[in-house]
Amino acid sequence: MSVTFACPAPIGRHDRVVLGHGGGGRLSAELVESVFVPAFRNDVLAALEDQATLTLEPGVRVAVTTDAFVVEPIFFPGGDIGRLAVCGTVNNLVGGGAIARFITAAFVIEEGMLVADLERIARSMRAACDEAGVSLVAGDTKVVERGKGDQVFITTTGLGTYPGMRRPLSVAAARPGDRVLVTGTLGDHGIAIHAARLGLAFETVLQSDVAPVGKLAAAILDACPDARCMRDPTRGGFATTLNEIAAASRVGIVVTERDLPVQPEVANACEMLGLDPAYLANAGTIVAVVPAADAERVLAAVRALPRGRDAALVGEVVDTRAGTVAVRSNNGGERALPMLAGEPLSRVC
Repeated sequence: MSVTFACPAPIGRHDRVVLGHGGGGRLSAELVESVFVPAFRNDVLAALEDQATLTLEPGVRVAVTTDAFVVEPIFFPGGDIGRLAVCGTVNNLVGGGAIARFITAAFVIEEGMLVADLERIARSMRAACDEAGVSLVAGDTKVVERGKGDQVFITTTGLGTYPGMRRPLSVAAARPGDRVLVTGTLGDHGIAIHAARLGLAFETVLQSDVAPVGKLAAAILDACPDARCMRDPTRGGFATTLNEIAAASRVGIVVTERDLPVQPEVANACEMLGLDPAYLANAGTIVAVVPAADAERVLAAVRALPRGRDAALVGEVVDTRAGTVAVRSNNGGERALPMLAGEPLSRVC
């Protein structure tokens, strides 16, 4: 894979929200850290994990996450907004080492939406819940005027539990010498959404990888109970996820270009569109950091699963250049792989 595109960093502080604030990269982080963290400051929120770990009483811990889904189009190759909402919520929970148990959902529906489409989304959500082993136990519906909602937006909340004495995982836990693993090919969800949105036709249909990652996470933790962290690379993609880990853990990360798994059709589409798969969203993939001694065992365990057959060890954690990510290129050089700065693709989740 070659890095062919990056959005320039916007200059200055914004006095209005721009699309880039929803991209999951630098602008999203600035919005959260400048507006929401100060307003609701507490230790759990300040950790900025994909899920909050709460101790209800001694020995009883739960994981909670909430997410909103505004993807356009609402139906796309490989999934739809309903499947994405369930999987995204479940994946946030299991990325912290929890077992997903329950979700709730709120639907903001636009006047004029076809009831048949809403029924299709509900059936898809139920199938995704069954696949992930969770139950949707509460919800809400609101309807807005025609032209005010783009068919439907879905907000979900998930609740998970930690089995036994399993410790929560954290983006702040990576250590020098650790290895970086990715459980599937990069950019599949983002490029599928973009192709569907633009009505592009390719020889091979570009499919989203949207799926619950509970079995992948379980394989990683069974093979390596001391895994440092896991995260699903959604908005901002693989590159932004690595930068979040590097910054939180105060380490450097170096990945090797030839080891990054990218489907040929995704690479070709990205080259044609001037996009970089490292910055495009996945919706059924885990980026994990594990101790070097366990890395090969974890890789074998993940590859034994149908959704893990393309898994690869792609890099290592280093004790230099804290907070940064670099790529060793195929020509032997090295270049920076910074956090997403702009918004190459809006509304991918």
